[in-house]
Amino acid sequence: MQYADVIHRCFRCGYCKFTKDFSDFNCPTYRKYWFDTYSPGGRMWLVRAWLNGDVEPSRRLSEILYSCVACGNCREHCVFDFRVDLVNIFVAARKEMVEQGHTLPAVRDYFKGISTRGNPFNQPREDRGKWADGLGLEPYNGQEYLLHVGCVGSYDERGKKIAAAVASLLKKAGVPFGILGANESCDGNEVRMLGEFGLFQALAEGNIENFKKLGVRKVIALSPHAYNTFKNDYPALGADFEVMHYTQALEQLVRENKVSFPQIKARVTYHDPCFLGRHNDVFDAPRKVLRSMPGLILEEMQKNSKNALCCGGGGNFHTDIIGSGEAGPARVRIREAVETGASILAVACPNCAKMFEDARRDEGLEDRIQVKDIAEIALM
Repeated sequence: MQYADVIHRCFRCGYCKFTKDFSDFNCPTYRKYWFDTYSPGGRMWLVRAWLNGDVEPSRRLSEILYSCVACGNCREHCVFDFRVDLVNIFVAARKEMVEQGHTLPAVRDYFKGISTRGNPFNQPREDRGKWADGLGLEPYNGQEYLLHVGCVGSYDERGKKIAAAVASLLKKAGVPFGILGANESCDGNEVRMLGEFGLFQALAEGNIENFKKLGVRKVIALSPHAYNTFKNDYPALGADFEVMHYTQALEQLVRENKVSFPQIKARVTYHDPCFLGRHNDVFDAPRKVLRSMPGLILEEMQKNSKNALCCGGGGNFHTDIIGSGEAGPARVRIREAVETGASILAVACPNCAKMFEDARRDEGLEDRIQVKDIAEIALM
């Protein structure tokens, strides 16, 4: 296994579980189960024991390794130089599990959905573009930008509303863009994170070939997950297009005075998506867009930016291995949002929106706080 020569260096000091100021535990799975087994250090020791033959592969071992949401908090707060590869180590362990046939049924079904129908929702490929019905959007035919909305934006009911809001906002601002509709394909970020590198490579190479054939040079990604893999994984496979997250596109429009927003009298707090923030250091653009909205008051949660608690949907959105419950990360995070006094929790990721909508309902907070994507706030 790649990184097998590194994992013995962890001696479970535990810094990886905390926030930067050590004021709170910030590893989503550790703070749900309160067992070191579910912390990054615990996983390192389990992987080492498994590779050494001291632990037999089992469903329990798979559940522990696949419960990691790949949020990257451990990478921020580990004090050793191997911290940069912590998430990579867990992904490599999953790759080994896939190759040895030790994945979980939920993970297997996720891969099967992507392989057979091109999406984890098991919906028809031809329905992928229905989110855009009635919006009057143009198919991509050489415009400056391609808007990629991803699987959640294409099929999930909450995701489709966010995709429509982002597209409507870009259209209103006069951004020249097109969409692929039914011809769009899964970006593969979660496929890679869950360890199926062969399927990921097939998806990535298919997307790269399609983009080159169409002449795509610039991509605006709705999902931070797609943004992450387009930016960090695709270039090694031959991609030569630029990519920005839609909040970066909006920030550019704000900076160039090409978009304006209505008066929004609301107190808002913002949740940093892991694959936009910690994985790619995009912290300012979403905040600048929010602060440019007249009347909007931005309140920061105590844990924000690199210290933000993951909603639990990072690598867990489709498999739901962590599950919900009062100690689930999304429910903890929605309570933190309410503590700021905000009436709106702003998100910039359809996965986060879905996780927090469910958490808001489960916490009985429907009357206290709304969950809205930044694009939806801009259209209020």
